[in-house]
Amino acid sequence: MSSKKTILVVGGAGFIGSHVVKMLDQHGYRPIVFDNLSTGSRNAVTRGHFIEGDLANPSDLESVFNDFKIDAVMHFAGLIDVGESVKEPAKYYINNVSYTLNLLEAMRRHGVKILIFSSTAAIFGIPEHNTPIKEDCPKQPINPYGQTKLMVETILHDYDAAYGLKSTALRYFNAAGGDPDGEIKNYKKKESNLIPLILKSLQQPNGILTINGTDYLTPDGTCIRDYIHLEDLGSAHILAMEKLFNGAPSVNYNLGNGQGFSIREVIQAAEKVTGLHVKTHEGPRRPGDPSILIADSQKAKKELQWQPRYLSLESMITHAWQSL
Repeated sequence: MSSKKTILVVGGAGFIGSHVVKMLDQHGYRPIVFDNLSTGSRNAVTRGHFIEGDLANPSDLESVFNDFKIDAVMHFAGLIDVGESVKEPAKYYINNVSYTLNLLEAMRRHGVKILIFSSTAAIFGIPEHNTPIKEDCPKQPINPYGQTKLMVETILHDYDAAYGLKSTALRYFNAAGGDPDGEIKNYKKKESNLIPLILKSLQQPNGILTINGTDYLTPDGTCIRDYIHLEDLGSAHILAMEKLFNGAPSVNYNLGNGQGFSIREVIQAAEKVTGLHVKTHEGPRRPGDPSILIADSQKAKKELQWQPRYLSLESMITHAWQSL
């Protein structure tokens, strides 16, 4: 049955989207990749059918929905740089909210009722407590990036109530790793995630990693974060989509490893994997960085029967290293 289903993957040439495209193909689905290549790479699309198009242009979307019978949509085409969102909020509200509305309206016109949406832990802001974050924790984003993702979640709730468009919002914590098979490389032009920043510093003769803040209330003074492997993110997307195909209601899930690692622990693991020394520089805290962010993913494990496979930092770093 799944072999007949066509999945439109918006932003499917990006870091996470390209991996999910490969996994969809492996699961017998027909992925259609729609990407404007502003941050993604055509080289990352190793499976499926590629269409260069832009959510900013409703006519591009109309062509795709006219040419293919789309069964479900996965939306990875958001801008994700927190710092940039503070400096250029208009860019983020237009891309992440307005252009998502273009996509939702195209889905509505063509009767496509299932959407898997890439959301983020940034919707929670600075948690009141450092305990693992559950889905119903207060949502108080502290930057435009988090605000835009929370706005889309609100829009999806309203579209379900009014139009019957079913969705699952998957709130990522820190996506990490790479393709275990080595098929897909990391073509990101601009990097803001810790593990790739560490590894790229090792590729440069005078590369130095800045540690932003060493006076947090953690055992070694650096921030603790929850890292989740791309493959585990991808499997959650497919399980969530299949649950909606089977008639489940709209829902939200937090996706993380369930354990936290400090910046210094990540650096030590990278040195162990690569055999190289990471040169560091201690810098000031970044505004709005909580001491600890760890996901409670029990809901996804229970309702989706989701089981993350790559829980160790070493496996994530190994796969990220071989994808550079």
